[in-house]
Amino acid sequence: MDLMTDAGEDLVDAAELITEDELRLAARNHGMPLEALRYPITPVGLHYLLIHYDIPEVDEASFTLTIAGRVRRPTTLTLADLQTRPAAVAAVTMECAGNGRAHLKPRPISQPWLLGATGTAEWTGTPLRSLLEEAGLLDDAVEVVFTGLDHGVEKGVEQDYQRGLPLAEAMRTETLLAYAMNGQPLLPQHGFPLRLVVPGWYGMTNVKWLTRITVVAQPFAGYQQVRGYHLRTDDDDPGTPVTRMMPRALMVAPGIPDFLTRRRFVRPGSHRLRGRAWSGWAPIRAVDVSVDGGRTWAAGQLEAQPSGFAWCGWSCSWTASPGDHELCCRAIDESGRQQPLDIPWNVGGYANNAVQRIHVTVTDQPGDVLEPAV
Repeated sequence: MDLMTDAGEDLVDAAELITEDELRLAARNHGMPLEALRYPITPVGLHYLLIHYDIPEVDEASFTLTIAGRVRRPTTLTLADLQTRPAAVAAVTMECAGNGRAHLKPRPISQPWLLGATGTAEWTGTPLRSLLEEAGLLDDAVEVVFTGLDHGVEKGVEQDYQRGLPLAEAMRTETLLAYAMNGQPLLPQHGFPLRLVVPGWYGMTNVKWLTRITVVAQPFAGYQQVRGYHLRTDDDDPGTPVTRMMPRALMVAPGIPDFLTRRRFVRPGSHRLRGRAWSGWAPIRAVDVSVDGGRTWAAGQLEAQPSGFAWCGWSCSWTASPGDHELCCRAIDESGRQQPLDIPWNVGGYANNAVQRIHVTVTDQPGDVLEPAV
């Protein structure tokens, strides 16, 4: 049975199959296979990808970035202009705000993310702060609006993809205008030739195919800012804006998978569980691991983070005994935020950082487990 919320968001019963609309989205976008958590820096082809509309066709030779609005000296820059400026390189973990959406019941109809909408890249670019300082911010400046070249329709509203950022966030020294990813020019799907990178914030903030920066004297009221990306229970709820990434730990599933169901099979004995953890609010303080569905927890061992805004590795030893087990991991950051076992449902399916659960069968004969009963 199809459902519709008061907010006009389509939903399906969790027991129903994926819709054709969701399938179209899933075919265009992709998550990071969780075995790629083994890499401190995610290879570009494995990094998660979300494209709201179409990948725009961009001619590097004619591309320009305009900085305008509440500034004393509006300016237009080419890609070459930006690349001759002082460069910075930063390892930054990025996560889609809808990561984990498909686990909610009922399921919001949108990109059906499980848990792979994440990745960590080394971004090369020029700090946004210096450009804004050179443009000369006027005293009434309060926000900075970023406009991409991608254009489409969402909930009946035709729009360029745009997001606003409070001036204080835009002026952080680590906020970048990036033109390279892992040492190579941006690929078309990752925002070539220029994108915004705001460490710590969910992926929707990091506008791709960036072509215009507008300083404004009032909060931005575009669709993606006031209608999209809010935590809402229904249409009467004004909601809470989605901003920084909530703490999350993910695990590389141990053992081997069944092709269709991805059910895991592990041999009895000693194993090293491992994964990555991050938060947009503060560095990770601890990662706890459970092998009994969250009833009991043990502390994992943390590795150093590549940067203040990149995930850290963690590991934990496990002596696997025969039978069925549910493995879980949870992150706690230095602000005291901790992953919950479950989260309240919300209309858009955003910021679902409930703990990962991996069902594992420990056996010497995984093939026999799937044999039909006689």
